[in-house]
Amino acid sequence: MDHHTLPRVVVIGGGTGMPVLLRGLKYLPIDLSAIVTVADDGGSSGKLRDEMEIPAPGDIRNVIAALSEAEPMLLDLFQHRFKEGNGLSGHSMGNLLLAALASMRGDFHHGIKEISRVLNVKGEILPIANHSMNLHAVMEDGSIVTGESNIPKANKRIKRVYLSPNPVQPLPEAIQAINQADLVVVAPGSLYTSILPNIIIPEIGEALRHTRAKVTYVCNVMTQAGETAGYTAGDHVQALHEHIGKGTIHSVIVHNLPIDQTMRRIYAEENSEPVLYDIERVQKMGIEIIEGDIIDPTKTMLRHDTDKIAKLLYSLI
Repeated sequence: MDHHTLPRVVVIGGGTGMPVLLRGLKYLPIDLSAIVTVADDGGSSGKLRDEMEIPAPGDIRNVIAALSEAEPMLLDLFQHRFKEGNGLSGHSMGNLLLAALASMRGDFHHGIKEISRVLNVKGEILPIANHSMNLHAVMEDGSIVTGESNIPKANKRIKRVYLSPNPVQPLPEAIQAINQADLVVVAPGSLYTSILPNIIIPEIGEALRHTRAKVTYVCNVMTQAGETAGYTAGDHVQALHEHIGKGTIHSVIVHNLPIDQTMRRIYAEENSEPVLYDIERVQKMGIEIIEGDIIDPTKTMLRHDTDKIAKLLYSLI
């Protein structure tokens, strides 16, 4: 099959969950696109965002590393984080390179294209927007918390999230990728700070509702303190529905084996527990449940198995 007849797969998300999916998908015979959040405002990303007025590069950097087929030494350099140095401390080499290329090429998206070529990236990486944006959360108690990094720290029940400036201008190529996709995957990750910042942009939500693609959500395995404490799979889906409307997500992928007790204890120290898969409730929402053994047992932290999840996703096409 040539490039234009390969099935088109689009992955949307950010954080730590997205690169895990992409590392497996890049080896499959697909036309792959990754649409990545740029709402991060912490650490190196936040500093560069404020000082250079560019979208946050951190999640983009991790996706580039996941999809790159460059030499390991070059990737180690790209992911290197400076531990000391006046002004450099805390910055990642990859973030600095992205900031430099955005300046050289005139905008962030073209900077990503350039570094993708240099690092032999498989697939296309699309920032959700070509400009900086801020995430805000309205809490159940009516208070508003501003900043992606501040929202979980507030440790309050979240009612909804929204973006500024309003309107956010989504990257046209991101909308086009969703419209032309055969499969759209909403990656696992922080529900309110990594996933929803992408899909609450009206044009992106509209594209998801009207695409001919199957849209599947890879549900988190564990809850997250400050965001989804006590959430079931149905609660995750309900939050998606409340932000972008029903009928957008067609299926949900869940892990179908018990979580090891030792791992439960480790996560309990962070006030995190296994997500309860209330399958009947999700099915009543008109959503198909896809179950599988998709966790990597060799990891010290709970992570989706790169190869297992890639094969499962490919089987949906």
